Amino acid sequence: MAEFYAVIMAGGGGTRLWPLSRAERPKQALDLIGGRTLFEMAVKRLAPLVPHERILVVTVAQQVELLRRQARQLRAENFLLEPAPRGTAAVVGLAAVALMARDPDAVMAVLPADHYVGNPQALRDLLVAGAEAARAGHLVTLGITPSYPATGYGYIQRAELLGEVRGFPLYRVRQFHEKPDLPNAKRYLEEGGFYWNSGMFLWKAQRILQEIERWMPDLREALREVEGAWESAQAQQVLRAVWQDIVPQTVDYGIMERADDVAVLPADDLEWCDIGSWSRLFDVLEKDEQGNVHHGDKIMALDSHGNLIWRGEGSGQRLLVLLGVQDMVLVETSDAILICPREEAERVREVVRVLGQSPEGGRYL
Repeated sequence: MAEFYAVIMAGGGGTRLWPLSRAERPKQALDLIGGRTLFEMAVKRLAPLVPHERILVVTVAQQVELLRRQARQLRAENFLLEPAPRGTAAVVGLAAVALMARDPDAVMAVLPADHYVGNPQALRDLLVAGAEAARAGHLVTLGITPSYPATGYGYIQRAELLGEVRGFPLYRVRQFHEKPDLPNAKRYLEEGGFYWNSGMFLWKAQRILQEIERWMPDLREALREVEGAWESAQAQQVLRAVWQDIVPQTVDYGIMERADDVAVLPADDLEWCDIGSWSRLFDVLEKDEQGNVHHGDKIMALDSHGNLIWRGEGSGQRLLVLLGVQDMVLVETSDAILICPREEAERVREVVRVLGQSPEGGRYL
């Protein structure tokens, strides 16, 4: 696996985990599960499959020092700085350019920094299988077999079986589906052959650049300018200049939904969760006998069930009592308190948007 590399996307803001996740300390840099941050866990679970020198972290300048402190085994050259957020298609393209400069035969696994994986060995086994399929020319995505009719995930619909790779079935992708409403999510579950889109991909760096050229030619032209200056003293200046004009787009919509020869590897045993909201975090954390999640001190819950109560650093000086409360999220930090039904937790990003439009609200972001 000498030509195999891992690319960790770690530049997101995690707005749906506000008020705990902030611009200066986004969710991937937070200790939410098991005493390590999500970013630390993302790096750690790659060992021993991927040596540290073959891990590339794509982030923004605002976050790089924070992440470096959390993964001291990674050197400065492991971090690739995106001048400004421009979506995952640009992140993937920039990482592919960096890897092609290092190894024209590079196979890259693209992995988010904000996912929870309870079975890291299962992920490593899938990455080995996915790398083999990528060498054969496929664009590979990992699909999570759904356990309930989720409306917060995109879905992948499989087509015919292409064969087996290291004991794993590999299917051609028939279609990608956007986040469905509940009736369609239930239908996907009943029909079978649908997977949650995990946002984890494998492909040859050269192949994904070819697909970017086919489907996103403006992005490819910008990346060519970056390539031309890669080894020069003007590399960062050129990168900053071309990046401003890139139209933000996801790799799912920009490439994967339109490309040929896209394949899915079902990932059934990962114990996976995309920690994208407070309700998702609730799903993976340990509950008390009433089904509540507690984090912090001075919390009392009486006749209350299915709640997530999180007291961040600098809060918790007063006694917090829940009485007869069901299925709520209550998050307290030193300067803000969030209260909402768990089923509304996906909407927290609306709060961040409104705060961002207010001159006074920016202090809370």
